[in-house]
Amino acid sequence: MPDVVRALDAVRAGAPLVQSITNYVSMDIAANAVLAVGASPAMVHDPSEAGEFAGIAAALSVNIGTPSPRWAEGMALAAEAAVAAGRPWVLDPVAVGATALRNELSADLLTRRPTVVRANASEVLALAALAGVDARRSAGKGVDSGDAVEDAVGAARGLAAQRGCVVVCTGEVDVVTDGDRVVRVEGGSALLPRVTAVGCSLTAVTAAFLAVEPDPLVAAVAACAVFAAAGTRAGRDARGPASLRTALLDELWALDAAGLADGALVRAEQPGASA
Repeated sequence: MPDVVRALDAVRAGAPLVQSITNYVSMDIAANAVLAVGASPAMVHDPSEAGEFAGIAAALSVNIGTPSPRWAEGMALAAEAAVAAGRPWVLDPVAVGATALRNELSADLLTRRPTVVRANASEVLALAALAGVDARRSAGKGVDSGDAVEDAVGAARGLAAQRGCVVVCTGEVDVVTDGDRVVRVEGGSALLPRVTAVGCSLTAVTAAFLAVEPDPLVAAVAACAVFAAAGTRAGRDARGPASLRTALLDELWALDAAGLADGALVRAEQPGASA
């Protein structure tokens, strides 16, 4: 995984400043995950400074997990400022499809040209339906996915092609696509879904990789592979969710080329191949 190793080394060497507008539940672990991979987190969300800060940060992540009108305003201003400044940004449409508020907010943010969309399978299906790409109904259960990743690959590819972005559909196997290229990332632990905000943390870490890697698909694959490898290795000795959470951060910090090879498998499909 030379691209993954190179990208991880670049994050650690550059320590990019990552603005993370995320939810109350994930702020702690997301910030610590960004720190653990070697980047610098800034949890700036208020509209009085969110847009201004996005012009300073190297990358932005936006997670709608606990939305409110004022936070939504900050998200929009930050996304606009990031695009204007040529900065990459990641959209995490948590539980899109569950409520009208989340649908409206996700649809609005999708028009603001995210570089990467990171979501579970049900969220990908719901967002694709909002975008008019795929009419299938998702089986999401609030913030949890009720759909299999493979059932959402077509929607992910269609959404990526329509919006000119990369879509990351995460689950037991992560699928990363720009509409043409498709990469699958395997690894992790069965305990990871028992630790809240791991996916939210991956979103923030993806922004860190986007800050140093010019190819958004490579950046997204690298972030997924790093998380998968850290999750695999952390899960081997974890006694439960609490010890896994601590071990995950430690593994993110200690991960090297050997650890990546040990804990994650990256498989690329031929461009244009059906998924």
